[in-house]
Amino acid sequence: MTTLTRIAMPVLALTLVLGGCGSGPDVQSGSSTIGSVNDINPQERDAVQDGGNLRLAIPGFPATFNSGHVDSDGYVNDVTGWTLPGSITADAAGNLSTDTNYFTSIELTNTNPQTIEYTINPKAVWSDGSPITWNDLRSQVDALSGRDPGFKVSATQAYSSVGKVERGVDDRQAIVTFAEHYAEWKGLFNPLYPQQSTATPQAFDEFYRNDMPLSAGPFMITSIDRAQQRIVLSRNPKWWGEAPKLTNVTYSILDSSAQLSALQNNELDAVDPLSTVDDIKTATSTPGIQVRRAPANRFMHTTFNGAPGALLADPKLRIAISKGINRQAIATAIQNGLVTDPKPLNNHLYLVGQTGFQDNAQSVSFDPAEAARMLDELGWKLNGDVREKDGRQLVIRDVMAQNDVQVQVATITQQNLAEIGVKLLIETYPGTAFFTEIIEPGNFDIAQFAWMKSIFPLGALPQIYAYDPANKLSNYGSIGSPELNALIKETIAELDPQKAIELANKADRMIFEEGFSLPLVQSAGAVAVRENLANFGAFGLASADYTKIGFMK
Repeated sequence: MTTLTRIAMPVLALTLVLGGCGSGPDVQSGSSTIGSVNDINPQERDAVQDGGNLRLAIPGFPATFNSGHVDSDGYVNDVTGWTLPGSITADAAGNLSTDTNYFTSIELTNTNPQTIEYTINPKAVWSDGSPITWNDLRSQVDALSGRDPGFKVSATQAYSSVGKVERGVDDRQAIVTFAEHYAEWKGLFNPLYPQQSTATPQAFDEFYRNDMPLSAGPFMITSIDRAQQRIVLSRNPKWWGEAPKLTNVTYSILDSSAQLSALQNNELDAVDPLSTVDDIKTATSTPGIQVRRAPANRFMHTTFNGAPGALLADPKLRIAISKGINRQAIATAIQNGLVTDPKPLNNHLYLVGQTGFQDNAQSVSFDPAEAARMLDELGWKLNGDVREKDGRQLVIRDVMAQNDVQVQVATITQQNLAEIGVKLLIETYPGTAFFTEIIEPGNFDIAQFAWMKSIFPLGALPQIYAYDPANKLSNYGSIGSPELNALIKETIAELDPQKAIELANKADRMIFEEGFSLPLVQSAGAVAVRENLANFGAFGLASADYTKIGFMK
C-alpha cells in the first residue's frame, strides 16, 4: 500500500512549527532537509496486537472522496489511502517498487512509442467482489486526460500524455501506450479508482461525493456521521492480502487547534503535524505520548492572483511585492527552535535534500529599496502611508485558513509591505470549504497554504504552473505564459533524468520570474503519537503498510 499523495494537493493546516519559549522539556532542533530515514516505531507483525481502533483527526470534512477531483484537498488522501489500490510503494529514501498487492508486474516494454504493461494481481477485487480489470485503468485515463473538459479534474499530468489503453492477454492486463513521452510514468494509477467513478463527468463528480461505495484496500469506509463529524473505516472483508492488525480507524473532524488537547485527553492517538514548539513541549511532557520526526514532503507558500483584471495581474507588480517580503525573517520566526538553521525554500519543484534542488529565487530576493523603486516606476506613488495609482490604493487581501502560524506569517508580511507603502489586509477563514469557496474561485489577492508534494516532483509543473484558461487545474492564481507551457511540455517528456532536472530548474527560474508564488519553508515533520503505536508516525518519503499499523502487544 502507499500513502504517497499522488498529486500536489493543497493542505489547509500548517505543516510547520512556530518558535516558542514556554515551559516544559527542551526541544532539540532538527532538520527540514529531506533525507532517507523516517520515524515510525517499526515493528514486525507478530509484535503488534490483533484488533484496536486507531483514532486520528483531519480539520475539515472532505468535499469529495475523489482525490482526482478539483474539489479535493490534501486531507482526503489521509482517509482514502487505507482504501484504494495503488501502483507503487516507496521506502524511506524514496526508492520505488511495484505494489504487488495490486499489480504483479509493471514494465516499461518500449520507449518509442513509450509503452507500459500492467499485469493486475489475479486476486485483486473491488469491495463488491468484482475484479479489478484493465477497464478501470482505461476509464481513469479517459477521465483524467483533460480531453473531456466535463471532468472537473485537479490535474492531468501523465494521463494527458497517454494515447491509448488496450486489453492485454486477458482482462487482468492493460497495455498503456503514450502518445508523447512522459518522464514520471511510474506515478500513473496511484491511486486507482473503479471505472464506475470515472465513466462519465457526472459519475466523476457524484460517485464519491459523499461516501465511498467501492474500495479495494485492506480497509473500507463503513460509517460517515456528519452530525458527529466522524468517519469510520473497518477491515475490508474482500481484502486478499495480509490481514490488517487494526479493526477500525476512526477519523474525527477536528480543528487543528483542538487536536493536541484531544490527544492529551485520550481522544486521539496521533496528531500530525505539531504546529508550534510549545505544542512539541506539551506532547513530550504528556505521559504515553512520543514525538516522532522525519522531514515531510511538503512546503508552505504564498501564491499570487494574476488573473486578467486582478489587482496583481501585472507580473512586474508581483515581483516588486515579492521583493518587499522578507522570507528569511518568516523562516526564522516560524521554525526557530525546531530547525537548526531556518532558511527560506528557493525552489518550487525540489526540496532541500532532493536530487535536483538548486536555488532559483534570485529574481525575488529581499530588496525593499528595489521594490520601492519598481513600484514608483509602475506608477504606484506614495500618498501618506499607502501607495496609489489612478485614485486606487495599493491594498492587498491576504487569505488563509485560520491558524496561528499562518497569521504570524501574514503579520510579518504585513509589516514588511507597510515599509514600502503597500497595505495588507489579513483575512482568515475556517478550514472547511476554504478551497472550494475562497481559493478555487480566485477570491484573493494573495493566499497562504501548503502543498503536499508527490514523490514525483515534475508532476507539479503541468498541474500547478502550466496555464490553460479553459482548464486551470490547480493554477489558482491564473498565472502563466505560452513560453512556460512549452518548456513544461518539454520537461515532462524528457526521459533522461539528468536532462529533465536541468529543464525543470530552467522552468522554476521562469516561474519565479513571472511572480507566480513565493515558497516559504519546507516541513520539518514533527508528529505526536501514542508511544505504543507501531509502524506509524513521521513517514518522510516512505509509504505506510496499512496492514502492519497497530498497537504493540
